[in-house]
Amino acid sequence: MGLQDKAKATAKNIEGKIQEAAGALTDNPKTQAKGKAKQAEAKLRHQIEKLKDAVQNR
Repeated sequence: MGLQDKAKATAKNIEGKIQEAAGALTDNPKTQAKGKAKQAEAKLRHQIEKLKDAVQNR
């Protein structure tokens, strides 16, 4: 996995967690949903990078 891509995905995940928590604190379901969506995007990015690594290592 490219180090820069991994760092971006990790940052997106952290950003999503913070946004989800902020939504919970302010009782804002839209903000919570946006945070969860960012976390899902980060998870997908990690999976894509792992797949790329697996293909390259064959």
